[in-house]
Amino acid sequence: MSPWHLRRAADVLDRGGIVAHPTEGVWGLACDPLNEQAVSRLLHIKQRSPAQGLILIAHDYECLMPYLGAVAEWMDARVLPTWPGPVTWVLPAASWVPDWVTGGRETIAVRVTAHPVAAALSRAFGDALVSTSANISGRPAALNSTAVYARIGGLIDYLLAGKLQTPGKPSQIRDAESGALIRAGAS
Repeated sequence: MSPWHLRRAADVLDRGGIVAHPTEGVWGLACDPLNEQAVSRLLHIKQRSPAQGLILIAHDYECLMPYLGAVAEWMDARVLPTWPGPVTWVLPAASWVPDWVTGGRETIAVRVTAHPVAAALSRAFGDALVSTSANISGRPAALNSTAVYARIGGLIDYLLAGKLQTPGKPSQIRDAESGALIRAGAS
């Protein structure tokens, strides 16, 4: 991935666009989590209910901190050792985080990604990103760029090249308070 492509993708995000990108296990669709129109468009592309909430990814924990509410002291021992990596944690959301991100819940799903392209995109954008699987809800996630183009190519604004790290294994989702597994995946 060239710096030019990365800057172009970040510019697309700045303008409210949707960028397809590889993640640890499946191809993702990214947008600016604070741009309501971008999130609405992403949900429309996926035919996904806003009530489901969305995952935010970032290149480091500090980038996610503003989105988090008060977290318990045990978080350092339970959550941080899994990052960067393919584990998404459901944590308390800061009170200002929009419902279009949380699905109206008091929690938010977040991950520090280990994927170099996804992390570089977050870094170039300068903030956390919505990142959800590149598919129509209920259908299989795209495992390569060809599948992204075939399924939703005309609806996205940019695609960053790259390969998946663990093809077909989406990130685990865990509840940070209980440690309970919400969705199995790569570990």
